[in-house]
This record gives sequence, C-alpha cells and structure tokens, in this order.
Amino acid sequence: MGIATGSQLAAAMINVRGLSLSRGERVLFTGLDLALAAGEAVALTGANGAGKTSLLRAIAGFLRPDAGEIAFAEADPAEARARALHWLGHLDGLKGARRAREELAFQAGWLGADPAGVAAAVDVLALQPLLDLEVRKLSAGQRRRLAFARLVAAPRPVWLLDEPFAPLDARWRGALGVIMQAHLDKGGAILAAVHDPLPVPARTVEIGR
Repeated sequence: MGIATGSQLAAAMINVRGLSLSRGERVLFTGLDLALAAGEAVALTGANGAGKTSLLRAIAGFLRPDAGEIAFAEADPAEARARALHWLGHLDGLKGARRAREELAFQAGWLGADPAGVAAAVDVLALQPLLDLEVRKLSAGQRRRLAFARLVAAPRPVWLLDEPFAPLDARWRGALGVIMQAHLDKGGAILAAVHDPLPVPARTVEIGR
C-alpha cells in the first residue's frame, strides 16, 4: 500500500512508516508507508471512508495513529507542523459573519503573511470584488478561493489538501492547477485526498486497497 522506495525516503519531506489508523472500533488501514518528496504531488485515492482524510489529519497532527511513525525533514514534528505545513480541509474553516477582507487578514496574520503576500493572493485568486462581502454571502466556489488564499499569502513547503476542488468550476480548477504547479516548481510538495484527478502531474496512492 503505497510502499516508498529507498531513494524516495532519502529525499522525502515527509515519511510515513508502518502507519495504522482506526476510527472508533473500525480499522481504516494498517502498515501504510508513504514518502512525499520536494517538488512532488501525491494524490490519495480510494473509496469513501477508506481513510484518506484521516491520513491527512494524522500528518497534520489532529489524529493520533494506532501504530507507526510520521517523520518530517525537520527533526521536530511539532516545529514542522507549525511552520512547514498548510492544511486545507474539506470544510473551509471560515467565519461566516466576517467580511472576506477581515477573514483573509485574520488567517494571513495568524500564519505570518506580510502585506505583499496578501496582495498577491488577492490578485491571483481574483478576490478584490469579494472583499467587502460577508463570507456567508459567498458561493461555495468563492469561499474555497478565499480559503485557498492563505496558502498563497503565507508560503509553506507542504500543502495537505482534502478534496480541494470539489466546489470549483472548470475555470478555477485550471487556475488553481497553475498555482499548484508554481508551488511544485519552487520545491514545494502537495498531498491531496481526491476523487477526481489533480490538475498537475501526480503520483497516485490508493488507500484501503
């Protein structure tokens, strides 16, 4: 199940070794090995409930594995999770009562983004017309673009994405594919749980096979 080669392990930004995860009393998977290297995108596939989201959450530090190890290129996992990872879950995690401008400023500030990074995110994701609207008045696709903005505003090397394109139309899937490819070209890495193919070249790992 997603066995990593020796060369992948040597170059990996994240190494998952012998991982076992369960939800309640149901075992999702056991003995999972996975390496994510700089400049690489990996698409996690599998049936609903196979454990794709749970794997991402375990790497992000939100779930404790039953067994196995999650190691980072930075020696300290807590430091790596705090400074090297971006998490974008299936739910956007946005506050509906805030205006989009306020929500972006809050999230970007929390992540240490500078004004130039925020301006770049607004430009690349065409958010300017949305900034004075309350988040709850945005469409699902607009909310996803706003959520994605923090990844652009505050660059971090590893993106963990859970169904990142679900609410987006073809135009914005393509546009975010360009953003993702630019991230990879700079040496970043992407691990994404998906049902549809990623819009960038990606290695596929099937969960629960």
